[in-house]
Amino acid sequence: MRFINLRNRFKRRYMGLSVYQITVLLALIAMLFFFSDSSLFKRMKYSREIKDLKTQIEYYRNQTELDKAKLDELQSSLDNLEKYARENYLMKRKNEEVFIIE
Repeated sequence: MRFINLRNRFKRRYMGLSVYQITVLLALIAMLFFFSDSSLFKRMKYSREIKDLKTQIEYYRNQTELDKAKLDELQSSLDNLEKYARENYLMKRKNEEVFIIE
């Protein structure tokens, strides 16, 4: 009697599918969403990485613009180039002394 009740449970249909088919379908869906290469967790991780990379791209674009402006300024005149060399590389003219004050 008990075996027949169990058999009838599996024969019940919900939306045209048996309990066994629904169980297998739910297991497959869970595997697709949580254990595959395109799982939800990986998608969230990748979207965070993309966001971080976009901020880095923006930073380096701004940095490139600043460096281009500085390069144009240095190439425009020898006075600017001399000033840059003296300030950053502690270069000096002949018969001149350099004092470093920090």
